[in-house]
Amino acid sequence: MKNKDWFTEWFNTPYYHILYKDRNDEDAQVFMKNITEFLVLPKSTHILDLPCGKGRHAVFLNSLGYKVTGGDLAENSINNAKKFENERLTFKVHDMRKPFNNKYDAVFNLFTSFGYFDDDKEDLLILKNIKKGLRKNGYFVFDFLNASFVKDTLVSEETKIVDDITFYIKREIKDGFICKNISFFADDKQHTFTEKVKYLDSTKLTNYFTKVGFTITNIFGDYHLNEFDIKTSNRLIIVAK
Repeated sequence: MKNKDWFTEWFNTPYYHILYKDRNDEDAQVFMKNITEFLVLPKSTHILDLPCGKGRHAVFLNSLGYKVTGGDLAENSINNAKKFENERLTFKVHDMRKPFNNKYDAVFNLFTSFGYFDDDKEDLLILKNIKKGLRKNGYFVFDFLNASFVKDTLVSEETKIVDDITFYIKREIKDGFICKNISFFADDKQHTFTEKVKYLDSTKLTNYFTKVGFTITNIFGDYHLNEFDIKTSNRLIIVAK
C-alpha cells in the first residue's frame, strides 16, 4: 500500500495548527497589499489561493475587495475556512496535482506551498495545472523560500513550547530536501512528523517555469517587494504570466 503523503497527514492534525498558530498575519497582509497594488489588479479580479490552508490570505484578499476561491488538500483546514465564506469568497478541497474546472485571473501559491514531491514531474504537473487554470494574461504569484539563504542560516535544533506542548524540532538538508523533523508528546502519545520541501534554488525554479511555458515578469526577495538577492533575501517570489 502506498504511504500517505506526509502533508496529508500532518496538515490534517490539530497539532500542525497549534505549532504554527503564531504565524505572522501582518507579514501576509503586507505582502497581499503590496503585490495586488504592484500588479494593479482591478477589484473584478477572481483570485485562486492554492493551497489556502485555513484561509488567512484568502480572507484578507477578499477584504480588499477581490473575489477569491481557496483550495486546499487538508479537509480540516477547508472546514475551518468555510466559516468565512460569503458571496465573493468560497473554499473547496482540491489537490494541486489535479486540474481545475474553472479559469482564474490570478493564481497565488503562497508561503512555501510547493516542492513537496520526490518526483520533479509532480512539481511540473502542478505548474502546468496552474498555467491551464489561468485566463489569458492572468498572473501567477509564487512565494517560496530562498533555498540558498535557508542553507546558510539553518538552525539545526530548537525547542518550542506552545499550548503546553513541547515541540522538538530538528532541521537538515538531505537527499535534495530541506527536512524538518518535529516530535512531541500530546494526548498520552508520542508523535513524530517530518516536513519535507524540495531544495529548489532560483536557477532550478526559473527552469521549471520556463519548461512549463510561463514568462517570468518579476522576481522579488521579500514581502516588501525588494529585489531578490541570492545571499540575503529570505523569500523567492516569482511573478509570471
